[in-house]
Amino acid sequence: MKKITPVLLGADLNCYSVARAFHEAFGVISYAFGKYPIGETEYSKIIIFKKIEDLSDEDVMLETLIAFAKEHSSDELYLLGCTDEYQEEIIKNQDILSRFYFFSCPTPELSRILMSKEYFAQICKEYALPHPKTQIFRLESDFSLLKSSLLGFDYPIIIKPSSSVEYWKNPFENMKKVYLAESESEAKNIISRIYSSGYGNSLVLQEYIDGAEDNMYVLTAYSDKNAKVRMMCMGHVLLGEHTPKGLGNHVAILTEYHEDIMKKISDFLEHISYKGFSNFDIKFDARKGTFYIFEINLRQGRSNYYVTASGENIAKLIVADNRNSFETEKSICCRETFWHTVPKKIIYNYISNEETKQKVKSLVSQGKSISTLFYPYDMFFNPLRSCFVYIHNLRYFKKYKIYE
Repeated sequence: MKKITPVLLGADLNCYSVARAFHEAFGVISYAFGKYPIGETEYSKIIIFKKIEDLSDEDVMLETLIAFAKEHSSDELYLLGCTDEYQEEIIKNQDILSRFYFFSCPTPELSRILMSKEYFAQICKEYALPHPKTQIFRLESDFSLLKSSLLGFDYPIIIKPSSSVEYWKNPFENMKKVYLAESESEAKNIISRIYSSGYGNSLVLQEYIDGAEDNMYVLTAYSDKNAKVRMMCMGHVLLGEHTPKGLGNHVAILTEYHEDIMKKISDFLEHISYKGFSNFDIKFDARKGTFYIFEINLRQGRSNYYVTASGENIAKLIVADNRNSFETEKSICCRETFWHTVPKKIIYNYISNEETKQKVKSLVSQGKSISTLFYPYDMFFNPLRSCFVYIHNLRYFKKYKIYE
């Protein structure tokens, strides 16, 4: 059987999580390409990283990947994008790249609909998926649209770019992943700053779903090359990053099983013939007892190791898809596991629900908790890696103190 060789585009926690899954499942080293090195994938024994400054250039990316594939033509090559930007390029160039690599992903036509938060809101309505009330603000729109009477919902409201890829290419001071506007004037100010940066796509204005940070959930699914859902794993987000650019990134997840919303998403994915990893941001409205789907990411999420930690190794899914060797028709994760990437002490301070806190502490005492970067194999006799991981962990105390 051919040697398994994973090739990853990116360098952050997402990338390391995928590499760890492959190493744990098959004992292989992953190759990663990125525009610059990031601590999460530096000094690692399980990743060979190469810096390609112009990797965002489509021609450079294709040349890099094709050249690598030809050098490793005897290997069984697997390709994964670890950011929206890289995943978009893989989807766009799947006809070329699939000659050399195995990967499962949606068609370019479907991805254009799903990657736009504007169109995703429309498709949720079409398929009766619970979704916050939404309005679209365009560059040419009049600010009068921001009046509650025209929006159709009250303040505070959520403001976010329809195209994340374009948005992050136009940086500006105090940039955030998602914005909360308490008033019409604040919404106007936020929108003006975003468009002044050079961003030219639409903005999504959504009703604010009541609930604290720990009302957030994440769902990861894998659909095979025949568009059949093979795995689903849902997690209760106990804490997210608090830095402006990190808002929306999960740092602590408790896996949970919620049949109704999982079935709705599974049916939806199969109905639209989706292929590959999908990652959903969800919030639970305790007043209505309803899960609301915010958006979909067309790849494994940054926090994807919570899936592997729960027993659904994501590398095994991809390899099984390629080799037609799935052991079950569909695997729905029901195993309780606590995943985190910040110190447990910080997480305990932010969990407001005492029952949830005790459950987490119980899982920790039972050895059912795990942190992605604390991989014993990679830290053993690897002082530089060990130093980075410990210092990286300690820095979170300062971050959460500054961005309370």
